[in-house]
Amino acid sequence: MKIPQSQLLSLNDVSRLLNQAHTKGWQVSYLPQKHQLLIEKGAEWLAKLFLPWTCAWDGKQGIGINPDAHFSLVLIRAGQAVVGYFHQGQLVDHKVMRAYMVRQKQGKSQFKYLKTKGKSRSGSRIRLAETLLFFNEINQRLRTYDTQYPMDFWGLSIGKTLWPLLFDAEVAPPFTAKTSNLIELPYHIAQGSFEELQEIGIRLNQHHLLLSEVGKLELGMHNAPPEPMSDEDW
Repeated sequence: MKIPQSQLLSLNDVSRLLNQAHTKGWQVSYLPQKHQLLIEKGAEWLAKLFLPWTCAWDGKQGIGINPDAHFSLVLIRAGQAVVGYFHQGQLVDHKVMRAYMVRQKQGKSQFKYLKTKGKSRSGSRIRLAETLLFFNEINQRLRTYDTQYPMDFWGLSIGKTLWPLLFDAEVAPPFTAKTSNLIELPYHIAQGSFEELQEIGIRLNQHHLLLSEVGKLELGMHNAPPEPMSDEDW
């Protein structure tokens, strides 16, 4: 899969971009499921502008600062996860969680192993039990945030094969897969670490622009410097 590249924009750059779109009569649409502005010229999309999670979009007034922004991120990989709560873009609370989910020789998570091999032995059952506790612990932390803070966004990074373990856990998350303010993060996550949580928190406080080939010509801009994302649909 080709990984698209975005570029970081300043507030002045964003203002010029939106003014240019207005002047040329391009359509600017807000996509709440990605907290993103889509700029189109007829049937062609030109640009996708990722808004900071500390900002809000108003169709009449444009981009404005959210004076009381709350969001939570959860990054999950097999055997490790990190959950964090942010207020006004600042990381206030976090927790790293670990579980023995991966078979040492095969390098395969216990959940995947059971799906392909059927019944497990005693060691596998222990790993499965740890896996179930792992997701209950993640969801309990998220539920705590939900009861304490009015969340504007939930940010999630998790492999599709692990979705059932998160959403069907005994302790359910405070959102469903179709919750309107749940956003799948477009960044590649390697470990589910505290360092990645910090890095993504910084990126989500910035404006990022992704241009189509047509958009590069129309706007006279290029996607540089690059910021890798994990989903080409973004």
